[in-house]
Amino acid sequence: MPKAIRISKTGGPEVMEYVDVEVGDPGPGEARVRQHACGLNYIDVYFRTGAYPQPLPGGIGMEGAGVVEAVGAGVSHVKAGDRVAYACRPTGAYAEARVMPAAGLVKLPDEIDFETGAAMMLQGLTVQYLFRRTFPLRGGETILFHAAAGGVGLIACQWARAIGVTMIGTVGSDEKAELARAHGCTHTINYNKENFVERVKEITGGEGVPVVYDSIGRDTFTGSLDCLAPLGMMVSFGAASGPVPPFSLNELASRGSLFITRPSLFNYTAKRADLENSAADLFSMVTSRKVRIDINQRYALRDAAQAHSDLEARKTTGSTILLP
Repeated sequence: MPKAIRISKTGGPEVMEYVDVEVGDPGPGEARVRQHACGLNYIDVYFRTGAYPQPLPGGIGMEGAGVVEAVGAGVSHVKAGDRVAYACRPTGAYAEARVMPAAGLVKLPDEIDFETGAAMMLQGLTVQYLFRRTFPLRGGETILFHAAAGGVGLIACQWARAIGVTMIGTVGSDEKAELARAHGCTHTINYNKENFVERVKEITGGEGVPVVYDSIGRDTFTGSLDCLAPLGMMVSFGAASGPVPPFSLNELASRGSLFITRPSLFNYTAKRADLENSAADLFSMVTSRKVRIDINQRYALRDAAQAHSDLEARKTTGSTILLP
């Protein structure tokens, strides 16, 4: 029988169990995928801990790549034998094989291998919507991006360089700063040594930046607002340090009529046309070598708990995959 990671309760990495699962035939609108690699993302931690609720017992993981084994009635955009990748709900990607909604699958170009496909979809599509749609960058802007040496961050460094954007990135160590700069980040700030608000003001001549992309949450939120120029946009797309506490809207007015948004990839790719267009843009950036996907950690699927422990301890850089 195929193996998968399942959770029956929320908690630490130890709640994940490596078990046999029954994988049946796909129903209407579904596909069965034999997975070659699964992606690891911080959103998986949110589901594991219960920060994002889901029915239990259940699966975990939202990203993978493999080959379609069968499709159900009404599925025409993919067929058995197609190489595919995805980043979508419901959870359950940590598995050797799974039945899932076919609407979330996109065909993987031959030039992109399965490991890269599994490592790039959620993080790459996140950068795509952040840079192309949430606050569209046209080149020439100076931006602040937190966690610049993480999986999303390293893709953002390269994407920013490719479109002529000056990126200021925060990191937690000198080694991570060097990594971010090697991938195209113009200025790096080690938040364990420097005050990132003061450094951003210094770099921008006191003006601040038009947009901050913040996946850290509680620890950086107020500082991020302080880095914005008047009428700037705060994009809060994650909460690695914990959720942002309640705040008064007057905080936005007092800093210069700021804008704020809390986007989610799954709203930006809910429509099939949007998913295909976003994926095509991402695939083009990767196949043209403007963006390279760095897989810096590989774990066996059975070692998912260790992978989560390392992710939460900030021991990882770039992308991480689980291998069935």
